[in-house]
Amino acid sequence: MEAKLPDKQYFRIGEVARLTALKTSVLRFWETEFKDLCPPKSRTGQRLYKKQDIELLLEIKRLLYVEKLTIEGARKRLKATSKSHETTVCESNDVNSLLGLVKEVRQELETIRRML
Repeated sequence: MEAKLPDKQYFRIGEVARLTALKTSVLRFWETEFKDLCPPKSRTGQRLYKKQDIELLLEIKRLLYVEKLTIEGARKRLKATSKSHETTVCESNDVNSLLGLVKEVRQELETIRRML
């Protein structure tokens, strides 16, 4: 079920939808249902998913579609497994990741400006 993810730091919602074979509306809905799933947004409002977000989405998809759990059941299962790993997706270190993304975008824009 899991496809090989491209070697990128961030993925936009359309790319994630294609990689996970889920509709974008499902992805946005799951953000409201699963607190560990909260991709930051760019300055333009685009969701920026990381690889660990996509892995979480694939796990949620497996729990809901393969194991046939309810959303509440999937939440409980994820909570039980996250306690053993002691990791959460939404933490303050996202700021550092976003700063790196901003630097990348700035460099790309500078390159484009020089070309014009």
